[in-house]
Amino acid sequence: MFSHINSEKLQEILVSYHSVNESEWSIAKKSKDVIVWRKPSEEFGGFLYKTEGTVAESPQRIMDYIRPGACRLDWDSMITSLEILQTLDQGRCVVKYTTAGQLWNIISPREFVDFSYTTDYQRGLLSCGVSVDHGEQKAGFVRGFNHPCGWFCVPTQDSGLSLLNGYIQTDLKGMLPQTAVDTAMASGLINFYSDLRRALKA
Repeated sequence: MFSHINSEKLQEILVSYHSVNESEWSIAKKSKDVIVWRKPSEEFGGFLYKTEGTVAESPQRIMDYIRPGACRLDWDSMITSLEILQTLDQGRCVVKYTTAGQLWNIISPREFVDFSYTTDYQRGLLSCGVSVDHGEQKAGFVRGFNHPCGWFCVPTQDSGLSLLNGYIQTDLKGMLPQTAVDTAMASGLINFYSDLRRALKA
């Protein structure tokens, strides 16, 4: 059913985001060790977010925690359910997941169905995805849509650290104030790193 999705094209799109000139990004939020930038998306009326931070683990182990699977559900505080609908071949699958409400439920729980592809990138890994049309949405959830998004993870010169860059452009759908979306996206991405680091140390 999903064999028509072009994994290589999706990878090319993510690599193109990774090479966007720094001058096109503006800072959305900073913490001590993570930066989130944004720029207008070319896919929809919202923003493409870029994140960068280091994580004290190998790219392989980090990506084992990020890619779709039971491990992701264990540590990612935003995800409330996750189901692999179809495994296409090694590195490619279709996943259905739900996310928690945000900002005192101004943003109600969302549901997504994504095609996911994980592949080698330089000396590390790239895990990327895009939403697909599939099935009926679950009652009580709004079906959101992820335009091409993904995570690059490569080793640094420090043998104990990896550099993790994310590119996220999620259309949450529904009638939402843009300021609420911006706050939720930037804060959620900062928290993603905190949750991930905590899980890897456990």
